[in-house]
Amino acid sequence: MSVQSKQRCFIGLGANLNEPVAQLQRAIAALAGLPASKLGQVSSLYASRPMGPQDQPDYVNAVAELHTELAPLQLLDALQQIEQQQGRLRKAERWGPRTLDLDLLLYGNEQLNSERLTVPHYGLAEREFVLYPLQEIAADLQLPDGRSIHGLCQQVPRRGLTVVTPAPR
Repeated sequence: MSVQSKQRCFIGLGANLNEPVAQLQRAIAALAGLPASKLGQVSSLYASRPMGPQDQPDYVNAVAELHTELAPLQLLDALQQIEQQQGRLRKAERWGPRTLDLDLLLYGNEQLNSERLTVPHYGLAEREFVLYPLQEIAADLQLPDGRSIHGLCQQVPRRGLTVVTPAPR
């Protein structure tokens, strides 16, 4: 039996219901407790406008670095379990309000495309609430296709993205 080496992954966190800052703090603690994993850096918490319907509260977003031996789908299952434990209900409505959203943004340098999981995350390169927190904790990061996070941030405006809580240092 081979032991999988730890992969450097990045998880996007978002919430806009039931005390979003507290939701993200609990989610970060849950990420730190994942088996065969070690939590790395965590970005500041950022306020952002909703992507979808505008008749919902603003979001709080962050990005966390995770070093894990979990396979991609095992990690996805663990993230979805954390969401459910924090009251996430999956509805047909896309981009609606939610207690917690955890997205696997990057899994090492892998490119995956299955029914359940696409990595890098399909919206990573266009979403300011992902790019700027990611740049904060991994400024020299390059996507598997060679694009740099720094370069993407220069192309995507902040759209009102502001720091709510600075990253723990």
